[in-house]
Amino acid sequence: QVRLVEYGGGLVQAGGSLRLSCAASGFTFSSYAMGWFRQAPGKIREFVAAISWSGSTYHADSVKGRFTLSRDNAENTVYLQMNSLKPEDTAVYFCAAVYRAFWQQPDKRDTYEYWGQGTQVTVSS
Repeated sequence: QVRLVEYGGGLVQAGGSLRLSCAASGFTFSSYAMGWFRQAPGKIREFVAAISWSGSTYHADSVKGRFTLSRDNAENTVYLQMNSLKPEDTAVYFCAAVYRAFWQQPDKRDTYEYWGQGTQVTVSS
């Protein structure tokens, strides 16, 4: 069965760093585009970053220059390196996947067909 599992969340002080990972199984990872979304309490789930099957990346303006997205197809894993964290980055972070042929709108929630359970990131001031 399809599984996406996020790791690496935690509590950090403002200005600190965290590295999130998403381990995938049950589908051909190298044929899928991957995305990261986040959702703060009482807020809508919003786009963070995405990476194509071939390595092209897209980032939300709020994280560009601070977050770096990468993937390792041999390990079926996508990573989100988060630096210079701010309190407003506090949220549950979700990993998502979609077959590459259906990735025309990478920043839209409805684009993605598979989702992980999420990992909590809390940034204190």
